[in-house]
Amino acid sequence: MESVTISPKFQVVIPKTVREKMHLVPGQKLQVISFGDRIELIPQRDVREMRGFLKGIDTTVERENDRA
Repeated sequence: MESVTISPKFQVVIPKTVREKMHLVPGQKLQVISFGDRIELIPQRDVREMRGFLKGIDTTVERENDRA
């Protein structure tokens, strides 16, 4: 686990090992989500990059009788 320091301007630097592992690039947008006492940064991906990420998922769903 790596740690970062918040600057006087409330900025943080994402460690190089994390940037490389997550394939982050300068100018890329991140979603910031707060969960209680935790902050999560989630990379926003282009819709075109998401194409096929659910390939092979089971799409069979049991439906109620009135929803045939």
